[in-house]
Amino acid sequence: VQLQACGGGLVQAGGSLRLSCAASGRRLSTYGMGWFREAPEKEREFVAASDGDGDTYYADSVKGRFTIFRGNDKNTVYLQMISLKPEDTAVYYCAARRISDYFYYTFSSSRDYDYWGQGTLVTVSS
Repeated sequence: VQLQACGGGLVQAGGSLRLSCAASGRRLSTYGMGWFREAPEKEREFVAASDGDGDTYYADSVKGRFTIFRGNDKNTVYLQMISLKPEDTAVYYCAARRISDYFYYTFSSSRDYDYWGQGTLVTVSS
């Protein structure tokens, strides 16, 4: 699976952005998808995940502000971000892994994802 993330940019606090992650090489219907982010001098952290069957999961820090969803083509995953804060500034990565029961215990673990996009930078100014 090849993943291509885009949609990052510079936005003021309180603004919105939508990130997209387009997949090629495989259909995503059998893949769990995740978004992670990496801020300067911080470890990569979980943001959101989708099992592709309607269940979604979010980090507490973004709950209520971010939404992960799949496009009608089922091969694009989006991260809609609203009410952005300066602490949301980071490089955002999309990732994919085969769905299994194990996904539901480890969806927030970056080590369990097999495929990664190249990252897209989100900068939120105060």
